[in-house]
Amino acid sequence: MPGVRKLRVAVIGAGAAGLCAARHLLSRPDTFAAPVVYELTKNIGGTWVYEEKVGHYEDGSPIHSSMYRDLRTNIPKEVMSFPDFPFAKHLSSFVHHTEVRKYLEQYCDHFRLRDYIQFGTSVASVNPVSVKDGWNGLAWNVTSNNGLDHSKSTTERFDAVMVCNGHFYDPYIPAIPGLEKFKGALIHSHDYRSAEPLAGKSVVLLGAGLSGLDIAMELSNVNAKVILSHGQKPLTCPLPPGVQQAPPVTSVLDDGTLEFKDGKKANPEVFMFCTGYNFTFPFLDEKVGVKVQEHLVWPLYKFLIPPAYPSLFIVGICRAICPFPHFHIQSQFVLSVLDGSFRLPSREDMEKDIELDIAARRARGIATRHILKLDSEQWAYNDELAHLGGFKPLPRYWSNLYESNKVFRARDMLNYKTHNFTVLDNMEWKVHDVNGQQLQKPLAVNKQI
Repeated sequence: MPGVRKLRVAVIGAGAAGLCAARHLLSRPDTFAAPVVYELTKNIGGTWVYEEKVGHYEDGSPIHSSMYRDLRTNIPKEVMSFPDFPFAKHLSSFVHHTEVRKYLEQYCDHFRLRDYIQFGTSVASVNPVSVKDGWNGLAWNVTSNNGLDHSKSTTERFDAVMVCNGHFYDPYIPAIPGLEKFKGALIHSHDYRSAEPLAGKSVVLLGAGLSGLDIAMELSNVNAKVILSHGQKPLTCPLPPGVQQAPPVTSVLDDGTLEFKDGKKANPEVFMFCTGYNFTFPFLDEKVGVKVQEHLVWPLYKFLIPPAYPSLFIVGICRAICPFPHFHIQSQFVLSVLDGSFRLPSREDMEKDIELDIAARRARGIATRHILKLDSEQWAYNDELAHLGGFKPLPRYWSNLYESNKVFRARDMLNYKTHNFTVLDNMEWKVHDVNGQQLQKPLAVNKQI
């Protein structure tokens, strides 16, 4: 319609989530002006951009990537992709990180996103302003700097902001009493690049999430002696040679010895934290009221929207998810909110919804720090957003294939990445082992459409 003002949306970050947000905004030129994507680095791809160096660049800016040299995905490419842009068919199911970066470059080029990205630009502040004719009476002033030079700042006004700044770059190190007394090398997996420097060494790895397990396997290949220290149930699948399990490290004694929860002790040459990352939004104005406490970002309606400022969207903070399709669903839901096809409840109702949701999770015994860990609940979450926003949900095979891969991984973490998956149709898929032998599916397919 002539005369209808198009909505201007700022996107912070050109990693997978930011690219996905830009792709969907550009697909709706009737409603949305071309987005402005702010990217701190010179590249697209965020955490998928491997950087051999650790620490800081020459200009003093921190190295954000936590990618290590030999990483291959732990999710099959058949469900790791954006649903509207599959990975190349000839690739094996578990691809090397360089293939994921190439895939994101292709996605960027296919949807012609590059022209809308301001590279080497840091966002200094995101401030809400009251605007009479604004979306919900709101607009946003986004102030950005050319690189780290804060003397050259620019402020632009937007109707909405999609925060896609990722959360794999600010290492979380738990408070362990006496940690400063440890005499060996202390490292976070953020600064791990390859196993060779640790060849033959004794290492305690704290944390048995996917990166902890991956790194334990890599260290085993260079004859390191690894103690995998974690608070989960002990792993029952075969472990790599030279890797044993222990409960969490609870303190470091005066002589630098690590003490585990069961009272046993170790004196490794290296203590490595595979303990994840902090959420950080340094550019968000305090009055927006988005808080980070114990790894929970809140209050956010549907893990996306602060009720007091409903034209701000914090995309991709959920953990233990299949990320690219999750971004695909969240981005479309954001558009459905902005174009009015999904009418948000009142601020009070959104706040009540958040309270009830968090209370229900706590009642199920979920600790605050794990509330954003959706895991198998991600499928119901994705379907709910698609239903509310009135757009196409993920194909039905998606969740079954993903969950089946988790079963294969739990059974045999040493070999599950040799499997190859094939999608047959919207419901069906099959899987073969390294010898081409078809494997039995571990989970029944849910036939509901």
